[in-house]
Amino acid sequence: MYFSKKNNFYHGIMFHHFHDDKLHKSSQGSINKDNFYNIIKFIGKKNILDANIFFEKLKDNKLKDNEVCFTFDDAIKSQIDVALPVLEDLKIKSFFFIYTSLFEGKPDYLEVYRHFRMNYFNSVNEFYNYFYKVLDKDLKLFFQNNYQKIKAFKIKNPFYSIEDIKFRFVRNFFLTNDQYEKVMLSMFKEKKINPNSLIKQILFEKKDILTLDNLGHLIGLHSHEHNTFFEKLNFDQQKNSYEKCLSILSNILSKPKNEIKCMSHPCGSYNDDTLEILKDLGVELGFKHLMTVEPEKGMKKINNSFLEIAREDHTNIIKKII
Repeated sequence: MYFSKKNNFYHGIMFHHFHDDKLHKSSQGSINKDNFYNIIKFIGKKNILDANIFFEKLKDNKLKDNEVCFTFDDAIKSQIDVALPVLEDLKIKSFFFIYTSLFEGKPDYLEVYRHFRMNYFNSVNEFYNYFYKVLDKDLKLFFQNNYQKIKAFKIKNPFYSIEDIKFRFVRNFFLTNDQYEKVMLSMFKEKKINPNSLIKQILFEKKDILTLDNLGHLIGLHSHEHNTFFEKLNFDQQKNSYEKCLSILSNILSKPKNEIKCMSHPCGSYNDDTLEILKDLGVELGFKHLMTVEPEKGMKKINNSFLEIAREDHTNIIKKII
């Protein structure tokens, strides 16, 4: 049974990566269509609301404790190729949250780098070892100094291994963005791979957004650049990012801006400035990425506000089924 004392409140189910026997290879945290069907069966289809119904019931304060919705982040192509046919088969309408720098020819290479490390090495740990070798830095003291933070991150994000977390700490806190990109590009070069050649098979095209909209799924904001530490941007930077995202999606969908009213926080990163900006833009529903109260964000309850609705990661559900 999916619902328990720990999750018996309305929330979203968060999906990212899928795999099949064709283009999309199995990777860390990815699921196939059979896994997806099993998740739906485990939760109970009757408990899964269409996105528009979840949205309306939230606004009317009528959501029940055992009601959930499906959400998809980051404009990842495997969602179209693998997940969408299942959604259409079972007539489930979902939220899709899109970052938009992709459509200005400036994609977030986060997914390209992920695809690289999961598909061009025998294992993800082989990639980590190779990355550290290319980086050529002594990280022992860095890991010692961040031991407690790594441990705390593991508790909040149990689906990551310790090696996953250590890599993310090096990427996010030890290196600058330019330094990280330099290391990654040198690895691409050694493997004789052009990262730009991977974008079309990994990420959405405009036609994918139109397909989802025509089928009745709800399209929402996910910032413009998909900054993984969005809360560290100043007010004007945050405002510009969400205004750009809203404008681009509005143009793609040929809809007025005020018809796009939902969003999810990239990597769960936001602050009070973010919430103020989203309210001013007319956003009426926002999802975070954890199923816990986060006191550091001033939360007093799980679904702290209409812009802070909790989500369960699909990888945690798969573990319960297995």
